[in-house]
Amino acid sequence: MPKSSWSLEASSSSVRNTRNCFPKKKFNSFHPGNVSFRYDDRVPAINNISFKVLPGHTVALVGASGGGKSTIMRLVFRFYDVNSGEILIDGQDVRGVTQQSLRKAIGVVPQDTVLFNDTIKYNIAYGDLDETDETKITEAATRAQIHDKILGFPDSYKTLVGERGLRLSGGEKQRVAIARTLLKNPRIVLLDEATSALDTETERQIQASLADMSQNRTTLVIAHRLSTIINADTILVLKAGEIVERGTHAELLQLGGEYNKLWSQQLETVAGNGASAPSAPSADDDKKVD
Repeated sequence: MPKSSWSLEASSSSVRNTRNCFPKKKFNSFHPGNVSFRYDDRVPAINNISFKVLPGHTVALVGASGGGKSTIMRLVFRFYDVNSGEILIDGQDVRGVTQQSLRKAIGVVPQDTVLFNDTIKYNIAYGDLDETDETKITEAATRAQIHDKILGFPDSYKTLVGERGLRLSGGEKQRVAIARTLLKNPRIVLLDEATSALDTETERQIQASLADMSQNRTTLVIAHRLSTIINADTILVLKAGEIVERGTHAELLQLGGEYNKLWSQQLETVAGNGASAPSAPSADDDKKVD
């Protein structure tokens, strides 16, 4: 059975279940507490990181490359164990929970979606290989705003996507990834720069689907374009492995620090390209398709 890039990284990880691990059924919130981690003993990747993601809330991680954003996400998914501190899921240390139950409760939409040279139906169903109800698959595709597009293909859901999905556009591939996650129906969602490789207009359309998917789910987002996370409940600004600012979009702009600097830089870039200024997705975006 083929595996996604996240699954492949998990299978190659040295992290294993301990003898006292047990499957956990309730997953609603998580809390990294005083977490530090090093890939290399000489260089810390993150240092003394603490934050909470409450049930149904969205927390966004922003900052320059190398700040520790992806490391935090890998630790939540337990590709690695922390060197110090702890990561709690509903009060339970993840090291005491079986990896299978933990990863079953988490859905991931990565920047580069891995698709298999099979049908669109198979690629969506990969989100939950135990799901045989075709109605559930089409419902997930509809919520991801790709169902109508699929029906327009000559072979509908039996259309082959090609090696790594080369027959689909970037936006279509991301919608398949979103449909997968919706079919899996996880309580926790990790969005790893899910739209950073897309053009601005396609990104705006995809954001509507991501917002729908995140409704009533505990969500952790890594964002490159700050316009995609201005409605997050909390934004954490990371620099050199530490959280240097935290707050809402409005609070961080008023603070006039690192986040304000990043926001201003992106506004200048947009203005220089002759495009409109970043803004939150509007309700009209829900009606658009690629």
